[in-house]
Amino acid sequence: MTDRPALRLKQGSSASRVLGIGSTQPDHVVTNDDLSKIMDTTDEWIRERVGIIERRFADKDELLVDMAVTAGARAVADAGLDPSDVDTVILPNCTMLSPIPNAAAQVADRIGVKAAGAFDINAACAGFCYGLAVASDLVRAGSSKRVLVIGAEKLTDVVDPVDRANAIIFADGAGAAVVGPADEAGIGPVCWGSAGDLVDAIYMREHRYIYQEGQSVFRWATTRIAPIAMEALELAGLQPSDVDVLIPHQANLRIVEAIAKRLHARGAREDMVVADDIKYSGNTSSASIPMALDHMREAGTARSGDVVLMVGFGAGLSYAGQAIICP
Repeated sequence: MTDRPALRLKQGSSASRVLGIGSTQPDHVVTNDDLSKIMDTTDEWIRERVGIIERRFADKDELLVDMAVTAGARAVADAGLDPSDVDTVILPNCTMLSPIPNAAAQVADRIGVKAAGAFDINAACAGFCYGLAVASDLVRAGSSKRVLVIGAEKLTDVVDPVDRANAIIFADGAGAAVVGPADEAGIGPVCWGSAGDLVDAIYMREHRYIYQEGQSVFRWATTRIAPIAMEALELAGLQPSDVDVLIPHQANLRIVEAIAKRLHARGAREDMVVADDIKYSGNTSSASIPMALDHMREAGTARSGDVVLMVGFGAGLSYAGQAIICP
């Protein structure tokens, strides 16, 4: 026996779910023909290699925080909530030019989420799936009641505008989701990890511009991500045939197609909808998965109640995936 006082723990929800989603993109559309005027490339070359037709670039005075505020506010409204109903904000990103102060606290205040627990996550293109996993666990542990997760990136700040290997791929935008309690699981367990031995595959060169070894990343993603997606399904007690919508990180349309092909070989249905948001949005890193989901729901290709399999992967190399029920 001891006279020491016992610590008391909060009681959370038995399960969590996505309550609402939202996204935003800059107005400035940049086509492949636009890029061909400033670098040695063509529309045909870009479409063939990465599948991108156009992307959005933010103006110089449009900041990452600005886009995060818009996407986050839309997700809160979509959930039918007031900002005061949210108590935690998580902001996955890898392009905030100044790490102090973090983006999350600024965004929370501007949206109207006062006195929020607020922090950024840098898992690059896997960031949204990392953030969603943390949000789900916070709700189930009782540490938070409702969590706003916003993947936001302004990649044009960190990409050499005349670097053909990268400038044709990356773009700007933000996507968000509100996570809250549920009686039945709406967010499955996360399958996550890293391959730190491949740290040189994608990194910030001279603390200014992103560099990536494209072929190495392509080979890794087309062989490793499908098994990770399968593990996420197994953790959630699902089969590939249960998946209605597949949303891999929108890194490269050829990678997306390769992941889908491997899942089809493992039993995914022929009518499984596969995200191809990269065609008109480019690679927006941590924003790509929630932005694709929002666009697909708006288009009617992802519907409320659908089983959605999401898997992100990027610099680190980091990866994460989980199954969710579409709100």
